[in-house]
Amino acid sequence: MLEQFKPTWMLNSIYNLTPEQIQQHQIKLILTDLDNTLIAWNNPNGTPELNAWLNTMKAAHIPVLVVSNNNEKRVQKAIEKFDLPFVSRAMKPLKHGIRKAMKRYQVAPENAVLVGDQLMTDILAANRSEIKSILVKPIVESDAWNTKLNRSLEKVIKNKLKQKLNFEIKWRKTIDGE
Repeated sequence: MLEQFKPTWMLNSIYNLTPEQIQQHQIKLILTDLDNTLIAWNNPNGTPELNAWLNTMKAAHIPVLVVSNNNEKRVQKAIEKFDLPFVSRAMKPLKHGIRKAMKRYQVAPENAVLVGDQLMTDILAANRSEIKSILVKPIVESDAWNTKLNRSLEKVIKNKLKQKLNFEIKWRKTIDGE
């Protein structure tokens, strides 16, 4: 059961992910959570760093698709300036949104990765969907009211992962080390 919460990789930020890393692992589609992964939940304007990262992925022909549990109106408003495709009401940790995204791009599970800031939704959904996962540090330390419960449970799960699976919580700059 605990294995389902274990990410494939851990990164300081989604912005540390490079086309070279993606291509080295035969990833053809980046699925990303929205709030506190791609943008701060309380600042939908994004950052110059986000724009640079998206431009880098676009130049490398690596599609980025937002998979969010938020409703369509919220997601569309948050990402319209970034011109990104999305799946709203993804129902993570269920597989629904991830399957929909992969079907849209006709990508096999071994060629997709989900990047997110929560074990309880993002990483669990990725593992249930049998795709790679990247856990990132939340962009901001505060959370929306509905995420605070997940964060409490997440602390318990992280401790269990350390104790039972000798899982090391180690934030990296690249997926292959550092």
